[in-house]
Amino acid sequence: MREEHPARAASHRSIQAVAAHDKEAWLANFADDAIVEDPIGVSPLDPEGKGHRGKDAISHFWDANIGPNDVSFEIEHSYAVGDEVANVGTITTTFADSSQVLVDGVFCYRVDEDGRLVSLRTYWELEKVRYVPPPADG
Repeated sequence: MREEHPARAASHRSIQAVAAHDKEAWLANFADDAIVEDPIGVSPLDPEGKGHRGKDAISHFWDANIGPNDVSFEIEHSYAVGDEVANVGTITTTFADSSQVLVDGVFCYRVDEDGRLVSLRTYWELEKVRYVPPPADG
């Protein structure tokens, strides 16, 4: 039986930690000098467009964007090569008021020789994010 590709395994650990609301496991999956660019470039999540580098910055990214919400992943395709994997699919974020945003994109994970993430770079377009309002009271 073939072993799972190291980058794909790291992406699965990341997804599982997010689903479990396990910040410590999520952070432990990253190398100390890793970078998160979600999405790549300037956005409301990264006004300077420089990414979130190092575990302190990545921890703050969790606190602001992942921790307070329920985040789920639907991966339709996954392509692993070299030290990277590109997962294609949809991320659904559910907020405290039950509203949701659905983001279709390509989510790229690169690992070091120890299988820890050195980069998480996501490709998605703000203009294509789908918003689902909270259910009407009634």
